[in-house]
Order: sequence, then C-alpha cells, then structure tokens
Amino acid sequence: MRTSSRIPARFESNALTLALEALRREGTAYLDLTVSNPIAAGLIFPTDVLQALLSNPGVSGYNPDPMGSRGTREAIASWHGKQVQADDVILTASTSEAYSWLFKLLCDPGDEVIVPSPSYPLFEWLARLEGLSTHSVPAYYHERWHLDVDAVEQAIHSRTRALIVVNPNNPTGHFTSRSEWSALTALCARKDLALIVDEVFSDYVLEASEDRLATALEDIDPPCPVFVLSGLSKIAALPQVKLGWIIARGAKARAYLEPLSFIADQYLSVSIAAQVAAPGILKHAPELQARIRARLKNNLATLDHALTQHPHLSRLPVEGGWTVLLRRPAVDSDETCVVRLLREASVLAHPGHFFDLPGDGHLVMSLLVQEHLWQKGLSQLTDHFPLL
Repeated sequence: MRTSSRIPARFESNALTLALEALRREGTAYLDLTVSNPIAAGLIFPTDVLQALLSNPGVSGYNPDPMGSRGTREAIASWHGKQVQADDVILTASTSEAYSWLFKLLCDPGDEVIVPSPSYPLFEWLARLEGLSTHSVPAYYHERWHLDVDAVEQAIHSRTRALIVVNPNNPTGHFTSRSEWSALTALCARKDLALIVDEVFSDYVLEASEDRLATALEDIDPPCPVFVLSGLSKIAALPQVKLGWIIARGAKARAYLEPLSFIADQYLSVSIAAQVAAPGILKHAPELQARIRARLKNNLATLDHALTQHPHLSRLPVEGGWTVLLRRPAVDSDETCVVRLLREASVLAHPGHFFDLPGDGHLVMSLLVQEHLWQKGLSQLTDHFPLL
C-alpha cells in the first residue's frame, strides 16, 4: 500500500504504550496522572445548560458565512475585549484546524515554520500534513523558562514563513514576557514573518511573573502579522463542541482576512449547533474556569506538600496552564522510569521527551486530575523513588 510521504511510514507503539496495553489486557488498575481531558477529570460544563443551548431553534437553519456567524464572532470579540472586533475573528472547528488554515495561508509546500521547544507534540505533524517542515528552537531554563530570541533569528532562512508561540507554553507553563514579545514582533517584522500565538491556556494563571504578556491581544497594532488562536476546548472545558477561532491582530494581519476567508469557504467546517450555542457557553464559562483554577491550585499545593517529604524530587515553576514538570534524579531514561512507575507503582506519568524536554530527569503530569486521585497517585509515585 502506497501512502503520501506526509504520513508516517510506520505506526509503532513506544515502550510506554506497550506497557499500558499489557496492563489493560491483564485488567490491572493504575492511576493516570496525565489526564488532560476536563470531562474525564470530572470538570463538566453544566449538562442542562449545554443541552438547552444546543436545542436552540437556530440549529435548524443554515446560512453559512465563511468567517462564521456574526453573532458568534461578536460574542467572542466581547469575551476577549482588548478592542477586538467581530470582523477580526474567523471561526474554525478546532485550534488544530486553525493551524492548518494558517499554514495554507502563509506557506507553500517545502516552506518552514519555527516551532517552540519544549512543546506539545502536535506542530511537526500538522506542518508535515501541509507539506511543510518545522525547525524547533529550544527555550532555556534559568530560574524560569526564557525564549531564546537570538536562536530564533539564527534559525530563520529564505523559506521560513512563520513563528509559533504558545502563551502560556504547554508543558512548561511559561508566559511570554513583555520584553520577549517586543523582540519577537520586531524580529518578525524585520524578517517578513507572521507570528502565530496559541493562547488556549491563557485564562489559567498560577505563578506568573509580573512582566508576563497576559495576551498578545494587548498589542493593538503589532509591527508584523499576528494571529491569535483560542477555543472552547480550554476556555469552557468543552472539547466535544469543536469550536475554535483565529483573531487577526493589527492592520498587517487584517490584510490576510480575505484569503483566509477564502480558505474557510472551501471547508465550512464549523457546525451550526456550535456557533448558535457559543454565545451562551461563553456567558457560563467563568464559573467552570473558577472550578478549574481551584483544582489546579489545590493539586499544586498537594504536590508541594508531598515534595517536602522527598527532597530528591522537585518541580519547576508553573506560570500557567494545566501541566507541571517534576524533576527527578536522572539515574535512567525518562521512558524507562515511567514504564517502571506504571508496572511497579501503578501510576502513569509522561516522560519529558514526549514534549521535547532536553535530556532526562523530567516527568510530565496534569494538574487537572481529580484531587483524591492526585493525592493517592502522588503518594504511590513519591514512595517509589527511594527504591531507585
């Protein structure tokens, strides 16, 4: 069978997946400390409210607008504030689709996009599926994470078309600082690049520094094209509703709205039900966000208490988002460590290399896990390490 070179040549399970499959076949229980699906974590948008919103008579109509319904875009603009206008917003079925459309808009096959590192393992394949390549530029850690703007500039070449920034980053939780933002936008303007800013976790602030850029939307008219991405998956803990959006920020980005609308018109992928329900969903989102932030803070406090009893373990600061990085003695590879934790302590964590963290010595866990399961899982995990 012949497939496109954009698709992996082989689909092979890694060691952790094989270990998980073996436990499931055996019927052996384990505690999953990587749960990032809010529904699986028990953080559920009010069912009666959602059902009522999705039962709106408007779901029976169909008068498609490539950019999305005007009322939905107005609600999204109002949600973000910062002088965002409905005409700046274009709806997508997900943030992943938003990336795909922006890659189509900005790049030709064979072009390159600069992506952050560490990061969620998504960008390389989204780019490859569009016939693009990626260049990963590592951030560096000194008391907090920092973008290496000089390394970004050195990575730019004649076929570089865009730079991706995740604010705050997943998994590091790093918010872009104001000085980093100024340097990045100036660099992109000088090199004629677009800046794609993923802000799906921006509402979840935990230990952010005072100089953080809360949102790229604070920059009303940046010197380069800026496209800000978000969606209901994180804002309202509704990944199943499938609604994301792109906000074109500033005059240089707005110049791209007509061709971007042309791309959207070829797909018309956003369901009418999601569009009709979105304004009401956004009105109720703050209540669920408050619950999520409480969960994140409680779990972080529980982790800090547990670490006082285990001085050989520590964590990195969590400026924002749903993820925490646990540091451990790097006596073996992260993959070997997580497989052993799964088999011997019945706890699932992710190895750092899943997120392109350098070297060994990091475990990646989700702060979204239900509190009683988090506490129990941490106890099993930390008790295991003296055995190493």
